[in-house]
Amino acid sequence: MAGKIEPELQLKIEYLAAENRILRDQFPGRPRLTDGQRITLATIGRKLGRDALETVAGIVTPETILRWHRQLVARKFDTSESRKPQSPGRPRTDAVIVDLILRLARENPTWGYRRITGALDALDHSISHQSVKNILEEHGIDPAPLRKSKTSWSDFIRSHTDCLLATDFFTTEVWTAFGLVTYYCLFFIHVGSRKVWIAGITRNPTDAWMRQGARNLTSGGCDLLAKCRYLIRDRDSKFSSGFDMIFRSVGIEPLALPPRSPNLNAFAERFVRSIKDECLDRMIFFGEASLQHAVTEYVEHHYLHERPHQGKDNRLLFPTHPSDPRPRDGPVCRQERLGGLLKFYRREAA
Repeated sequence: MAGKIEPELQLKIEYLAAENRILRDQFPGRPRLTDGQRITLATIGRKLGRDALETVAGIVTPETILRWHRQLVARKFDTSESRKPQSPGRPRTDAVIVDLILRLARENPTWGYRRITGALDALDHSISHQSVKNILEEHGIDPAPLRKSKTSWSDFIRSHTDCLLATDFFTTEVWTAFGLVTYYCLFFIHVGSRKVWIAGITRNPTDAWMRQGARNLTSGGCDLLAKCRYLIRDRDSKFSSGFDMIFRSVGIEPLALPPRSPNLNAFAERFVRSIKDECLDRMIFFGEASLQHAVTEYVEHHYLHERPHQGKDNRLLFPTHPSDPRPRDGPVCRQERLGGLLKFYRREAA
């Protein structure tokens, strides 16, 4: 029986080898094998040995199959993937603590490394003052002696909001008997409260007109100057030395901003955008009186008493009846100004 089986197996092997060669001729080029196919050939090829492989291997050489087997053995004993990566030195400071250190340093220019360390310790964050120093140096923040000698414009504005007054112009085109004419409106805004005062509207803002507007504001009839110490303005030539002198006479120092820096007078610029987007750019004016009426309706009523301000937590600047409790029940009614251009809503008492 053994003698009969061996020739039969030999014939099967020869048939499979011939079939393999025929299939290879049908698909020229190097075959692409997957990892699973390589593992299968390597496992069986190791059992057959080199001599047997030379008679049957047709896709790859016997050396390749044996090399795959050696790689499988090496991979079995390779434990590098299970080892944790080692990082040299001490672990890095937690990102939350780093952000807090940077925040304390930026918000408090006079705080040194040890002062920041003490504040962190009070917040249950233990860290050395040397680590605080390294973190600030890494982020380009100077030590306290240099930081407190450098005051940014935003820090100056933030610390002086109650004593800062800003001024600027906005222009509007008005139809008159002489055609389309540009009108200039001079206004002042108290940075802390956002209260706006319109100094005047004119076609020709001369030096005499500018000085008269300054006198009207500083003569005592406006409470806008109660705590003001500085007036910030741009370098427009309309702001003359006579204009500045009137404010200096009442203890207010004018500060001329650098050229081409509208962001430094951001509160005034934001008011100009509001009045133009919500009112002036949506109307056509015939004569100065119509412009004066629209500006008065917007500033003295809508802007100050009826319009929520995002910079003030979406609250009204000066409610009409601040001491009266707001009704929580009752129908909501809509009230309008300028023919419905300006709308605001109130709840009527039940």
